Amino acid sequence: MAKIDRLGWAAGLATIAYGHRIGVRVSDASALERAAACLPPGWKPAARPQVDCMYSLVLGGAGQKVRRFNLLYRGSERIARSHDLDGVYETLEEDLKLHVAAAAPSRVFVHAGVVGWRGGAIVLPGRSFAGKSTLVDALVRAGATYYSDEYAVFDERGRVHPFARVLKLRARPGESGKQAAEQAPERPVGTRPLPVRLVALTHYQPGARWRSQALSPGQAVLALMESTVPVRQRPEATLKTLREIVTRAPVIKGVRGEVEEAVERLLSQ
Repeated sequence: MAKIDRLGWAAGLATIAYGHRIGVRVSDASALERAAACLPPGWKPAARPQVDCMYSLVLGGAGQKVRRFNLLYRGSERIARSHDLDGVYETLEEDLKLHVAAAAPSRVFVHAGVVGWRGGAIVLPGRSFAGKSTLVDALVRAGATYYSDEYAVFDERGRVHPFARVLKLRARPGESGKQAAEQAPERPVGTRPLPVRLVALTHYQPGARWRSQALSPGQAVLALMESTVPVRQRPEATLKTLREIVTRAPVIKGVRGEVEEAVERLLSQ
């Protein structure tokens, strides 16, 4: 780490995200704005420079004889080395989110989409490529309030907080990523924590009709643990929060077909 500290840094900032202190520094001051855009939703500037984790970005480019790599470090660990600067920024964004999800001291992060509906939150747990973004998008188009398409962020009372990044829809066959992004609707974004109204663990099956069953509290906790980030880091606090959720809201598990039917079923619960 001492060697990295001596590389020479042109700019940086100290931030707080969900109670965790993060530093970001860059070797070229022009890169700080874009690096800051990679920080998790809801971050704030920290009043003091002390941080729990430091991210260091060394910009490469064309040298006198060779093209230098862009380098990204988390602490003393190098997590990216590439000529593709856009790819390095993507690594920074993804690693920041996962790091905060694991290290936030008073929040429990669950891989899930979240929308607000009639004073409560509908939580849709699932890993990447589980169709969360598509379902969240459809629910928002039907009148729900956008909270997240990546993480449900719970406090110790079991309420869910916003994690409202830009909604990123995956491109369909024959469609560019830009076209997919342009289809994301202008939508109301939640700003206050909500009690959980429903947890729906569903997976998409082509041609299927909606089928679901209610889970017992014990079954629900075990099912949610599969998508929960800080189970290993803070097992007792995590289990306490999950129990708080499942004792206050119904948890269902099942199969869904086309998104229109799923939206109708979820909003009618």
